[in-house]
Amino acid sequence: MVRRPGLSVRLKLTLSYAGFLMVAGVLLLTAVWVYLLQYVPDDWNQRMLYENPNRQLLAYTFAPAAGTVLAILLVFGLVGGWFLAGRMLAPLTRITEATRTATHGSLSHRIRLPGRKDEFRELADAFDTMLARLEAHVAEQKRFAANASHELRTPLAVSRTLLEVARTDPDHDTGEIIDRLHAVNSRAIDLTEALLLLSRADRRSFTRERVDLSLLAEEAAESLLPLAEERGVTLETRGDIAATTGSPALLLQLTTNLVHNAIVHNLPEGGTVQVTTSVRAGTAVLAVESTGVPLSPELVSTLTEPFQRGGERLRTHHAGVGLGLAIVETIARAHDGTLLLTPRADGGLRVTVELPPAAGSGDGRPARALPSP
Repeated sequence: MVRRPGLSVRLKLTLSYAGFLMVAGVLLLTAVWVYLLQYVPDDWNQRMLYENPNRQLLAYTFAPAAGTVLAILLVFGLVGGWFLAGRMLAPLTRITEATRTATHGSLSHRIRLPGRKDEFRELADAFDTMLARLEAHVAEQKRFAANASHELRTPLAVSRTLLEVARTDPDHDTGEIIDRLHAVNSRAIDLTEALLLLSRADRRSFTRERVDLSLLAEEAAESLLPLAEERGVTLETRGDIAATTGSPALLLQLTTNLVHNAIVHNLPEGGTVQVTTSVRAGTAVLAVESTGVPLSPELVSTLTEPFQRGGERLRTHHAGVGLGLAIVETIARAHDGTLLLTPRADGGLRVTVELPPAAGSGDGRPARALPSP
């Protein structure tokens, strides 16, 4: 809706200051006039007016002086009010300029308002914080879009190459080409589904229910036990009932991603994965600890970024699409939880997810272990 032009805030404040000053002057002069009238006789016929002044003479001499004083107060109020309003609104002008700069796409600008902490300083600091978060979010979205485009372009390019080979070389083994096309297509489908899941979790478009993390840990371990046996990884779950509220499907995806990552990015042989659940300090905790190659804290800090697989980690045909921990972090954040990644001293990683507990939770029971031979 287009608003009609009106008075500026500075002009309104100036008129308010001047008006208040005029009202105060009128009240003061009125008080003086009333006070003087109590002691001045009302005798118009008296001849010696200058020796015995009356109310009429006082009004005749006082009114011009009062008018002059009010005129001076009006000018002083307008000039002083305009100056004071400008000084008071100067920080707001800087905030407005920063807002206009941000609307044109420049999010790197900061107000950095100097001076003591007052309402304008708090507003400017809050605006700077918002700009910093927006800048980081936009940069993350651009990086995510670029990575997603690259990841999606790779299977499409491979598919086109395979189709060109099949068209130009009729004698080529079509079964091999079909198998490779099937694998490439499956990877593209997995990537698309992961992107949709990431978007759904980020929007928080799900119904919250009571969920026991220990049951989800058992279910995820059972479904991934064949993969653990194939890779020679010992997988076990233990812990207590850890009830929270959220989407059972998303929290199961979170747990499955963590266990899958722990199995895939493990030692070539003799690795272990321990999944534990607990309730401590008013939070429901899911922890997945796995052996593996040593990881630096710098590398661990980047593992939750989309399409980050870690150059020092093992890569196999089970490596996934690089969205596992990004989905985990998004799901945890959508459930008002936190994700903590800690490198183990002797190699491997410990991932801890803390979620708000469900109302009335606290009773614990041990979860059954699922070791692989």
